[in-house]
Amino acid sequence: LVWGDPSLYDSTLRIVERVLERERIQFEYEVIPGVTSAQALAAAHRIVLHEIGEPLHITTGRRLREEGLVPGQSTLVMLDGECSFTQVPGDDVYIWWGAYLGMPDEVIVEGPLRVVEGRIARRRAALREAKGWIMDIYLLRQAGAAR
Repeated sequence: LVWGDPSLYDSTLRIVERVLERERIQFEYEVIPGVTSAQALAAAHRIVLHEIGEPLHITTGRRLREEGLVPGQSTLVMLDGECSFTQVPGDDVYIWWGAYLGMPDEVIVEGPLRVVEGRIARRRAALREAKGWIMDIYLLRQAGAAR
């Protein structure tokens, strides 16, 4: 049993296929659909991940740092160990952040990015230190878009 989002930025299925391609071991495996972290984030914050008629951009923290936000698109960010949201320019960005989504110790924060980014970064660091690991995800949207 592996925890994660096998359809979104997860290498588990790729690793399984590589092991089978070596033909040193044979086994069957099954992917059981479940709630993704993206769905859990939307549910926790009671939001839709995109605006009407708007595409949703899904990316990593590294790509967010390299490419920034895509104008006119909400951006869902996974695999961000460096709090890349702190490098997003502008005072008109809103963030919905969540860690340990769907678990009893779920933590969520939302608000204007410049107002809550420090609180999220500190909370994230404290949670990681306390537990030894963290799984988090967040949505960024420029102002002017209605919730």
